[in-house]
Amino acid sequence: MGLVSENLLLQLVGIIITIAGAIYLYLKHVAYHYWSSKGIAQSTPTIPFGNLWPVITAKKSVGQLMRDLYLDCRENRMFGVYSFHKPTLVVCDPEIIRFTMTKEFTAFQDRGLYHNEKIDPMSGQLFMLSGPKWRPLRVKFTSTFTTGKIKQMFPLVKEVAEKLGKCTAKEVDQIGVVEVKDLMARFNTDLITAVAFGLDSNSLENPEAEFRAWGRKLLEPQIFKNMLMTLYPSIITAMNISFNDKGTSDFIINIVKDTIAHRTANHVIRKDFMDLVIQLITKGFVNSDDGKDGSQDPAASEKITLLEGAAQVFVFWVAGFETSSSAATHCLYEMAMNQDIQEKLVEEINTVLEKFGSLTYDSIMEMSYLDKVISETLRKYPSFPILNRQCNREVELPETGFVVPVGTPIIFPVLGIHHDPEIYPEPERFDPERFNQENIAKRHQYAYLPFGKGPRNCIGMKFGLLQTKIGIITLLSEYRFKPGPDTKDHLPPETKSFFLTPRGRVTLRIEKRQKK
Repeated sequence: MGLVSENLLLQLVGIIITIAGAIYLYLKHVAYHYWSSKGIAQSTPTIPFGNLWPVITAKKSVGQLMRDLYLDCRENRMFGVYSFHKPTLVVCDPEIIRFTMTKEFTAFQDRGLYHNEKIDPMSGQLFMLSGPKWRPLRVKFTSTFTTGKIKQMFPLVKEVAEKLGKCTAKEVDQIGVVEVKDLMARFNTDLITAVAFGLDSNSLENPEAEFRAWGRKLLEPQIFKNMLMTLYPSIITAMNISFNDKGTSDFIINIVKDTIAHRTANHVIRKDFMDLVIQLITKGFVNSDDGKDGSQDPAASEKITLLEGAAQVFVFWVAGFETSSSAATHCLYEMAMNQDIQEKLVEEINTVLEKFGSLTYDSIMEMSYLDKVISETLRKYPSFPILNRQCNREVELPETGFVVPVGTPIIFPVLGIHHDPEIYPEPERFDPERFNQENIAKRHQYAYLPFGKGPRNCIGMKFGLLQTKIGIITLLSEYRFKPGPDTKDHLPPETKSFFLTPRGRVTLRIEKRQKK
């Protein structure tokens, strides 16, 4: 019996070695020659991980990896990489980026990401959906982020900003330094919760508040899970695996249900994002910016379901507080490290506020230097360090002779392009004047991509900029930020996160400004 078992074990080991050897030879001599066989430059892969080994070992984030590969290969208009065995095209040339994101958008409109609304309702969000489901929802929700709608939400935004000022005053009085990463995360959690759900999450006063705890949970690093959902969405869907756990979905759905029930029963109308979602659920369209319930084309008035509405509230909440928190944290860090820029910005803030008499939506829109500062922040630290698409029909890329096969994943290395010294000289230097009109005119417009471009750009861009700006204005108008005792000369990114966010604490020293 023992001899038989030993023979079976040897046979099993032999089979495993044979299979592993066959996979190795296939990858080395066939799969990893895909791009070179098509005349496309490629980065050298590592068997069996392709080019993902630094990400798998958490030595680099996906954004850092693609930045470094881009800087090595940027003399090419595009180049190929491998995600395990899967060939992926990386586009360097801004003109080809324009072609794929805008001119031939219909061929590249999908991201190729996982979504399975039946078992994971929160995956039915605009960021993850594909064409047939994405397009009608995008059309409906575009009307929720007009300038007029954002102006209507401004009082809620300003109210939370005032709480930020009071909370910061308490923390300054106690210790004189502030951990700005956590402060901005709590502020943006409160702001997004107020606008998305119509609730006071109280994260500024209570760092362990429920919504803040859920936010931390949702953004916990999940490298392998994220890879599976991105690289093999069809397999994950077929296996009925959920990206978001049931507790998360139930939490969001119950809040949306309860909010709708309360507002309907009590005839509550609150000019926030939830109110607009309720309009889409109950009648299929939102009122115009002047509040009129105009007649609508029946084809455009199809109602969304409660679950579809909940999924959009969910992504507005998660993406809203994380991206704006990271942007504000990076901005305050750069202000502390560049005192001359900080003082120039504060001078503009004071001048504009004096002109308007108070902080208003229009006053923020008049702060042109603030625009430059935020633009440079998002140039140096784009919250989305890469963007992606998937080809859904064969298209020849201009002036390349290369026809993109159906199903090919495409990556736009935003962080790499933003740090290309040929486009942005001395890319590590923080210089808001890169965004004066003269310098903008010198660059290709698709060499700056913090929110993407074309029909699938970030739908909440205007609101995201507003919430970042009002946080910066609130703090800089009252406090001078300086490097703290542990402040580094650069902010290393979190390597396990898809978003570009600082690793660890970001502690700055702040002093109360003397009013003139």
